[in-house]
Amino acid sequence: MQNFKDLKVWEKSHQLTLSIYKTSAKFPKEEVYSLTNQLRRASASIPANIAEGCGKNSQADLAKFLSISLGSANETEYFLILSRDLDYLTEEQFTVLSNSINEVKAMLINLISRVRAPKPIT
Repeated sequence: MQNFKDLKVWEKSHQLTLSIYKTSAKFPKEEVYSLTNQLRRASASIPANIAEGCGKNSQADLAKFLSISLGSANETEYFLILSRDLDYLTEEQFTVLSNSINEVKAMLINLISRVRAPKPIT
């Protein structure tokens, strides 16, 4: 077990989620129960699964929840692309959010590989 708040990837994904909530507040009202909701849930799932994994008792469980976070990051990335293509995001908003989600994905991939790495016997 470790404190999820100490992980840079948790902090980065939490900040991304806050940005997505603020940005998606300007989406059309007819999207509130569809794209807005899906984008928010996918982005919030990233730090939530990191937090849940940190509360588990094994490295295997942590790796599993980090992998779920990575899946949610990919889902978030798709919803950002869809939002841009529907003209709900400006190109500048999309670029900022896209860069952020790609940074989170890279951090997750790195952390997953470190968690799954075999530990030397001492």
